[in-house]
Amino acid sequence: MTVIPLARAEWEPLQRTHTARADALTEGHLERKQRREAHPVEDFLFTYYSTRPNQLRFWHPGPGVQLLDAPEYADRRGYLYADGAATLDPAELERRTDSITWIRRLLAATLGRQPQFGCFGLHEWAMVYRADAVRHEKWPLRLGAEGTDRVVESHKIGCSHFDAFRFFTAEARPLNVLQPTRDAQPQLEQGGCLHANMDLYKWATKLSPFTPSSLVLDCFELARDIRTLDMRASPYDLTALGYSPVAIETPAGKAEYAAAQRTFATRARPLREQLVALCDELLG
Repeated sequence: MTVIPLARAEWEPLQRTHTARADALTEGHLERKQRREAHPVEDFLFTYYSTRPNQLRFWHPGPGVQLLDAPEYADRRGYLYADGAATLDPAELERRTDSITWIRRLLAATLGRQPQFGCFGLHEWAMVYRADAVRHEKWPLRLGAEGTDRVVESHKIGCSHFDAFRFFTAEARPLNVLQPTRDAQPQLEQGGCLHANMDLYKWATKLSPFTPSSLVLDCFELARDIRTLDMRASPYDLTALGYSPVAIETPAGKAEYAAAQRTFATRARPLREQLVALCDELLG
């Protein structure tokens, strides 16, 4: 791999630009955290995924770059630091070869599969089907418990994403036409799935520090926008927070949801392709 040295005067503006972008994306969450306020939509990327805001704001240039005069990278995991210069550590890459290979397999398989746009976000409804308690207990169910159950029972549920399916209630799991498992993830994930496309952010961070930070934030922004649709189409009534519902129990709501799904699939594809290319570069 060819390594390009960058003087501090060259890379520091890139670092500042990234930090400002990351701060703008995380400031709302950090302010709410200080006030001990929870937000069912906007906090999801910080509670469901493991990357913390301070990790998100640290700039990583990606493969093939040597940062000169970079003492802040001296103690960073994944970097070699010598004579004032920082480069990605080949030993860290070697340790994570199996993980990178698995991620690449999943992403490439998803790219090669025809996207599906007929699930209508029923995974969120299946998570509260006949439930005694719901995850977002502060927010009412838009159709009430009985109305929510009727929506689930009157639709075919075809969730292909394991990490959504595993939160289904026990009563809802047999209603799903698929029974996803972790091992079967590369055989089932497809590019129309909101959660599979949100997870591009997860895979980008799992590949850190090798992932260029600009790509990480691109995936974060996609996941943030998808989460908004995910909850607007959920059974919860979030109008008090300014979210108009996507009423997937109606023909108009189904059409609105599927159209948004297609838009997100289009946005996700080049990001998924970039992550596959990154894995190929790392695996060499």
